[in-house]
Order: sequence, then structure tokens, then C-alpha cells
Amino acid sequence: MTIASNDFPPAASTAAAAPAVADMPVLLPTREALLERLADELPGTAVEPVTLLVVGLLRRDDGWPTPRTTLSQVTALLAGSVRGDDWLGAFGAAEFGIVLAGPTTTAEVVAPRLLAAIDALGIPGLSASAAISPLDPALTAGEVFRRATLSLTAARRVGAGTVIRYREPA
Repeated sequence: MTIASNDFPPAASTAAAAPAVADMPVLLPTREALLERLADELPGTAVEPVTLLVVGLLRRDDGWPTPRTTLSQVTALLAGSVRGDDWLGAFGAAEFGIVLAGPTTTAEVVAPRLLAAIDALGIPGLSASAAISPLDPALTAGEVFRRATLSLTAARRVGAGTVIRYREPA
């Protein structure tokens, strides 16, 4: 799977573009919309697989909230990278949820590419980790979300560039 090109200027490159780019994270669908999307997708996953990919930002700095300009650059990068049948929304303050059409193997290819692209933005101290949670018609949207959150927490603990896929305990 190829990731779409990201041929857009950084948020700080032009003063005229700054206001529109600065509002970009606000324009993303919210966590509630993500849960609704998951609920809508779950029944059909018995026929066509769907996977939730969550990207969480990591910062090595003062611990203050992630600046809006940084969130805008990452939002633009992710929005330019998803395919037409994928869905991008906000997962949390510095997390993004992508509902990917396709099996977990698709997400396992896409996630490292997205993490590398975030790193390539060159924002000092910024990196990311990711989590993968497959949708299953036997699950609720809340359970898929819980599994993704659990996996993202584990990935962040391991460190930058880590991708963890949720698996049932053996």
C-alpha cells in the first residue's frame, strides 16, 4: 500500500495560510464521531475487514500541551496520507484515529510509514507511536476503542516508532 504524497507547505511557511492550517485539528471529527464510525463499520466487518489505527504523538520537552502549529502539521500530514475509503478523526488531545478499510496487515504496513513521516516533519522533540485494533462484529465500538487505547499506552511506554497490535491473551 502506498501512502499519498504530502506535498503541502509546513504551517509556518506562509502567513496567509497560518489561520486556516492552525484550525485544522479542530476540524477533525471528535472521539464521539469516531465511536459512531466504528459502530457503523462493525456489522460489515464479517464481510470486509476494517482496522482501527491510532497514532499518538510523543514529545521530549517541557510537558506542556502540544502546540497547535504542531498538531496542524501532523493533521495535514495524516489527512494527506489516508486513502479515499479511510476515515480520519481525533482520538484525543494528541491522538488521531484512522479507520482503515482492510485487514490488520494493511495497518501494519501503513503505521510505520506514518510514524516515519511524522518524524520526517523535523519538529524538535516530536515523535509518535501507534496502535492497531482490528474490528470484529462480535465487539462493540467501545471495546475496539478500549483495545486501541490499551495498545497505544503500551506502544508509548516502549517508545517512539513503536507499533503495537492488540492481541487476545493466550
